[in-house]
Amino acid sequence: MNVPEKKQLDTKRANDRRRGPKALKHEEDIEVDPEEYTVRKRIPLKWPRRKVDVYVTRKTHFAAQMNRCQKLLDSGEREVFVHGLGAAVTRAIHLALQLKRKHEGSLEVDVTTSTVPLVDDLLPEEDHLQPRARERCNSAVHIRVFRPDIP
Repeated sequence: MNVPEKKQLDTKRANDRRRGPKALKHEEDIEVDPEEYTVRKRIPLKWPRRKVDVYVTRKTHFAAQMNRCQKLLDSGEREVFVHGLGAAVTRAIHLALQLKRKHEGSLEVDVTTSTVPLVDDLLPEEDHLQPRARERCNSAVHIRVFRPDIP
């Protein structure tokens, strides 16, 4: 075993210890043959749903997301929370920066990142196989766009 393989194995073991004995297998631990299994991605657990929360996706038109944030700010809300998961992270960041630019410095941003656990169901294509689940992690960003208090 060469050094990079040993380091990768040690890291994987450390991650398993942190997650506990009942943790699902890592994504790389379960090899999925597309002829044997169909992967169905579950929707992530719901974050709080408030009037000021905007969940950015790749499917919704950017202008619609921008207009929603703009309407919230124009209606007197002091802050809007923009959330993005996975491939929508860059889009969420872009949305927050466009809002700040459009308001010519009257808005500030506060950014928090996180890692969200996601679960995929592995559905067997053949009768002799059992259904399985696979856990993976995805990056998320939570951006608070707000009007700062003026002393």
